[in-house]
Amino acid sequence: MLNLEGRIAVVFGLANKRSIAWAIAQKLHASGCKLIISYQNDRMKQEAEGLLAELPGAEAIQCDVSNDAEITSVFADLQQRHGKLHVLVHSVAYAPAEELKNDFVQTTREGFRIAHDVSVYSLIALARAAAPLMTDGGSILTMTYYGAEKVVPHYKVMGVAKAALEASVRYLAADLGKLNIRVNAISAGPIKTLAARGIGNLGDMLKYHADRAPLHRNTEQSEVGGTAAFLASDLASGITGEVIYVDSGYNIMGF
Repeated sequence: MLNLEGRIAVVFGLANKRSIAWAIAQKLHASGCKLIISYQNDRMKQEAEGLLAELPGAEAIQCDVSNDAEITSVFADLQQRHGKLHVLVHSVAYAPAEELKNDFVQTTREGFRIAHDVSVYSLIALARAAAPLMTDGGSILTMTYYGAEKVVPHYKVMGVAKAALEASVRYLAADLGKLNIRVNAISAGPIKTLAARGIGNLGDMLKYHADRAPLHRNTEQSEVGGTAAFLASDLASGITGEVIYVDSGYNIMGF
């Protein structure tokens, strides 16, 4: 088990126990991190606070990452209470449901804007707010998917948003490296999360992935959590600007 004692981590994007964010939070907590979990709104507050009971000492905060004022307030509160930050996890993605039903060419201007605002710009906004607290250096992590580089049926505008997210990781890594802040993305295989249910034919995606991946199985949330803990640790001190695949090897296959 990695030892992250004394480090403070904040995880954005918790929805429920199926969330990748939850698996990451569990691994960071087990590794010794002081953990702060962010939930989006009052509707998700009860779920988040219920999960806290499983992570002794963890805290919960509310933050809508599409609202700059809330981001500013949250990080001011974190600075006041903890003084510094070591790990930031961005596990946030959203596109209006109708944008995932029609052909990509029918993507609306507003749907495109929302997908990129919530799924991409929020990483930039959170990194900008977190950097001044990472006085000992730090690790910023985000979640991406293979649809960023290849066409995946039903993924549509989210694939374009994930491509922008991966480019943002590289530009942020270049900007923040002088502060000893590393920025990386984890590209997980398809997983049955609340967000993934919005993608059409998820069951077919899971079967196709398991059939063709070298390990012949789907990815587990805990595997993504373990990779996140590694990237948060000093063992990954030389890794930044990268997309790390945790997909049973699916991405290496041609056909």
